[in-house]
Amino acid sequence: MSAPPITGGPTLPQVRKLVSTIPGPKSQELLARKDAAVATGTGGVLPISVVAAGGGVLIDADGNSLIDLGSGIAVTGVGNSAPAVVQAVRQQAEQFTHSCFTIAPYEGYVKVAEKLNAITPGEHEKRSALFSTGAEALENAVKIARHYTGKQAVVVFDHAFHGRTNLTMGMTAKNMPYKNGFGPFAPEIYRVPASYSYRDGLTGPEAAARSILQVEKQIGADNVAAVIIEPIQGEGGFIAPANGFLPALQEWTSQNGVIFILDEVQTGFARTGDMFAANHEGIVPDLMTFGKGLAGGLPLSAVTGRKDIMNSAVDGGLGGTYAGNPIACAAALATIEIYEKENLTERARAIGAIITDFFAGLAAEDDRVGDIRGRGAMIGIEFVETGTQRPAAALTSAIAKKAGQNGVLVLTCGTYGNVLRFLPPLSISNDLLREGLQVVADALKGKCMNHSKPTTRT
Repeated sequence: MSAPPITGGPTLPQVRKLVSTIPGPKSQELLARKDAAVATGTGGVLPISVVAAGGGVLIDADGNSLIDLGSGIAVTGVGNSAPAVVQAVRQQAEQFTHSCFTIAPYEGYVKVAEKLNAITPGEHEKRSALFSTGAEALENAVKIARHYTGKQAVVVFDHAFHGRTNLTMGMTAKNMPYKNGFGPFAPEIYRVPASYSYRDGLTGPEAAARSILQVEKQIGADNVAAVIIEPIQGEGGFIAPANGFLPALQEWTSQNGVIFILDEVQTGFARTGDMFAANHEGIVPDLMTFGKGLAGGLPLSAVTGRKDIMNSAVDGGLGGTYAGNPIACAAALATIEIYEKENLTERARAIGAIITDFFAGLAAEDDRVGDIRGRGAMIGIEFVETGTQRPAAALTSAIAKKAGQNGVLVLTCGTYGNVLRFLPPLSISNDLLREGLQVVADALKGKCMNHSKPTTRT
């Protein structure tokens, strides 16, 4: 697929173009206003003011066109302004914007639930509930699991990220910046080792046996309501568990009356080269959580799972004022249709092959490229100090900063802060993707210079 169709806004030129420094004067003006009006805890990565986006580019207020390798953290898989999504949003907004589904139901919510029930793994009967954010979906998955089992303990893993609410902060592993100073956290959350073959050297079954032993000895299977895991850990460093790890966990949970929950908030919807990451090893979880790529940029999340488990909550026990907002539901239906009709799972695999091949070549000549991992268009590159496996966090941060100054948005992640994560829109062209990767490589090699004068690359 050398020239994929641009689903995300074909009217924008798909080029990298720098007409000012990054940030330019208009972006700097907005950043000053931001500092004066917005809480500093919201942070910031790329110091620009976005005015348009689509395909594989972001346009800032100064007229710079930057290559987007982040997709708003895996949200805009179909592009930032896919015409079908824009049309669906416009049509729904003209009909009504809100009624609260738990007060006055509407078809859009039901259609999204029907679609999720149909396309998620497993032939069993399912039910779905919609929410607004990934963290909200995880909170509700825990509520459902605890209510169904009558148990309280929840098992999570090293390097996990599940959100920033109080419960999901407790489930998240990384302290800074997500947890520091925000406690106390919800009780009955227990953390065990994950599979991280680059650093632990274990096979999937070996890593699973280690985790299960800790659960049995330190918590007790009879006390565990749920085991929750990302099939590829996102913020923790794009850590793909060794083959056999997830199936072994699922087998243990099924044998011990424990709900197995896959957090597919970041991996879901074509991102990993299949509609869901669970499909790569034939995993059929009890519950799945979704968000990010579900609705083309609008806030929508979901929990989908076995009918008996999902229906265990009492009437009125699930919901929220904005949960399953009708505009977000319309966007989700259009977004899922794009994934399916344009075969974006295949596109994700093609993107992943380009990224991994590119960095494999780089790794052959630079041992600071420690590990290349992930699936599909969700690839992480772990950087280390020369001749070691010591995390190179400062190097990773410098690469991302230099790339941004030269017109490429790339995100960092990892418990140790030493992973670049590549999450390009699935609507990006191969040429634009390769150009973005080369800018990143030049930043690694020290070839990128901060622009002191406007330049153009088209």
